[in-house]
Amino acid sequence: MDSSLPSSRVDAGKVVLLLAFVAVGLVFWDSPVLTPVKLLVVMGHESGHAAATLLAGGQVQRVVLSANQSGACLSVLPPGAWRTILVYSAGYVGSAVAGAVLLLLAFRFGLARGVLAAYSVWLAAIAFLVAGSFFTVAFCLGVAAVLGAAARWLPLLGVRLVVLFLATFTGLYALFDLRDDLWNSAARAQSDAALLAAHTPVPALVWAGLWTALSVVILGWGAVLSLRSRPGQPSTLAAARDPA
Repeated sequence: MDSSLPSSRVDAGKVVLLLAFVAVGLVFWDSPVLTPVKLLVVMGHESGHAAATLLAGGQVQRVVLSANQSGACLSVLPPGAWRTILVYSAGYVGSAVAGAVLLLLAFRFGLARGVLAAYSVWLAAIAFLVAGSFFTVAFCLGVAAVLGAAARWLPLLGVRLVVLFLATFTGLYALFDLRDDLWNSAARAQSDAALLAAHTPVPALVWAGLWTALSVVILGWGAVLSLRSRPGQPSTLAAARDPA
């Protein structure tokens, strides 16, 4: 092994930026300004159920989002224990996967415009294909338009900041969602864990523990890997010529 080859290292600038965005999210957590971002993460949770349903050979009937940050994915599944476990687990764990992937794409690979464009296409697809309420359609199309416009016309630095904030906030919200829904006994009784416990011999508390442990590991792995710079990679926020 050639020791002269450059190795990845923790990028101090990325660490500072990540901590800054976490602080912003915590300070303004209850601000109505962040409500659209929270709803975006909830839509990601429900999209996890939808994607798992399709992967399991089922059919998504509709996805519904509400202004109070609740959501639902109604689907039909073929018989099978593993299909049920996959679909019910894909909400909370799927949110953690989404947060980790966004952190990697934003902090490590700098794929800013592509991420916003993908967000826009995903939301438009939800609106046209499976949205089950007027609010869901309006939210998806409205946010898709905003993110699509940002991907097209914002300067590269602005696009990067938006994606970095979405990545950080998605991970943060995923952790808070686990805490509020799975580790509050009253909320857990109405959660995906309780629904899955009704279909399996495994208690809801055990599912809550498994999902929480897996989600924390996934988010931790994503954060650690994303904060390490690739050999020869410039700072994420360094001035760069937009290839588009």
